[in-house]
Amino acid sequence: MNFKINPIFENSTSLVLENIKSFNTSGTLFGNGDRNKIKLFDFNDKKINIKSFKIPNIINKIAYRYFRKSKAKRSFEFAMILLEKGIGTPTPIAFFENFNLIGLKDSYYVSEHLVTELTYRELVEIPDYPDHDTILRQFVKFTFELHEKGVEFLDHSPGNTLIKKIADNTYDFFLVDLNRMNFHEKMSFEQRMNNFRRLTPKKEMIAVMSNEYSKFYKDKTETEIFEQMWAATTHFQEEFAKKKRLKKKLKFWKS
Repeated sequence: MNFKINPIFENSTSLVLENIKSFNTSGTLFGNGDRNKIKLFDFNDKKINIKSFKIPNIINKIAYRYFRKSKAKRSFEFAMILLEKGIGTPTPIAFFENFNLIGLKDSYYVSEHLVTELTYRELVEIPDYPDHDTILRQFVKFTFELHEKGVEFLDHSPGNTLIKKIADNTYDFFLVDLNRMNFHEKMSFEQRMNNFRRLTPKKEMIAVMSNEYSKFYKDKTETEIFEQMWAATTHFQEEFAKKKRLKKKLKFWKS
């Protein structure tokens, strides 16, 4: 067993452990639980969110014990780094790893549960969402600040940024699903543009995002930013479509 708690929650250690240990029999399921399962628990005067990661295959069981940090541990450590850098994410509370003779058995990441109005996904799916242009432009500024701080969020995709309205025309952004990140002294132009590739297939949104990014990033023109951002996006979409077609064929052959 390996357990670590955020020092500011040290007085609640027994309650956190109790919730983790009763995960299968208590708590309220949040989301569909297809891959990883998330449950909500009452925690003093707030709600917490406990993510149980999918039990790894035999190779990863061994890897996560001896060679790599588990997704739960990475999520906790990366959340602490983000907060140190002044980047929004739900407050990390703890992580828990359970080992058996082979390797990692199961693992959990515990964080504050944030209730927000929307995610980036709504901007893609609802073009006339209220304040759409303002939110999108503020999201781009938030992403630029990530890049300036050397944070390459590898899962920068539609469902992984929570967006909260804090005043008229003002929004805060919070990253979730944190286990895949790179940290750099300085991010290259290509790394920055590639980081937008998963967000939207819509050219009109890429045009707005490249326009806004060009206000802060002065090493390239708006046209160069748009071209690179759109090239990264179309390449990702093509690869994604190829994988989808391949999965469909494999399913057909299996049946």
